[in-house]
Amino acid sequence: MSDMPLDGRLALVTGASKGIGAATAQALAKAGAHVVLTARDVRGLEQVEDAIHEAGGQSTIAPVDLAESDGIARLASAVAGRWDKLDALVVSAAYLPTLTPVTQIDGKQFSQAITVNVLATQALLANFDPLLKRADAGRVFGLTSSVGETPRAYWSAYGSTKAAFDNLLECYAAEVEKVSKVRVALIDPGATRTAMRAKAYPGEDPQTVKPPETVGSRIVELLVNDFEGFHRERVEE
Repeated sequence: MSDMPLDGRLALVTGASKGIGAATAQALAKAGAHVVLTARDVRGLEQVEDAIHEAGGQSTIAPVDLAESDGIARLASAVAGRWDKLDALVVSAAYLPTLTPVTQIDGKQFSQAITVNVLATQALLANFDPLLKRADAGRVFGLTSSVGETPRAYWSAYGSTKAAFDNLLECYAAEVEKVSKVRVALIDPGATRTAMRAKAYPGEDPQTVKPPETVGSRIVELLVNDFEGFHRERVEE
């Protein structure tokens, strides 16, 4: 396999300033893709971009708050103004509300989770669908969680948004499969060394779980080797 199997391809990664998003962006760039990095944290994006450029890769930062009503539309317009297609969309950004019983969910945090995890996902699909369909084989990767598929006590606020997230992506996959070459993969990263994981499990030794680079590498592998139809998997060690 070529050292640059994704040369000439364009990928956009949300939540690219840290964690799995950053690791995936760097892995995509290492494989030759030009990566559009988006997140709210400008400094974090700049650090990821510096790392990509130092390694000889190509990237462009596009700071966006996915919770802003017109942020995604502006992002899509900017990308379409420079490129005529999008080969890969990686939806990694997510918001984790405080873990709490259903009866004690904080309404403001729940609303933020719904906005970032669900509404923004729909907006990303709607706004980038034309660019994905112009690619030879547009691919969408959604980073999900097992709590969306299997409810767990105290995880209801996050888990319910991930269940909706999964449903949106699976429906989109079914809708585009017969009318385009766009395909969708839902990736459950499992236990991974991220800031979100540390927030959920504050007493856990981070060295006991896999690094985000493992997930990023798997996404690149899927993009390079490709997959047919809707794909779902959990990334293990």
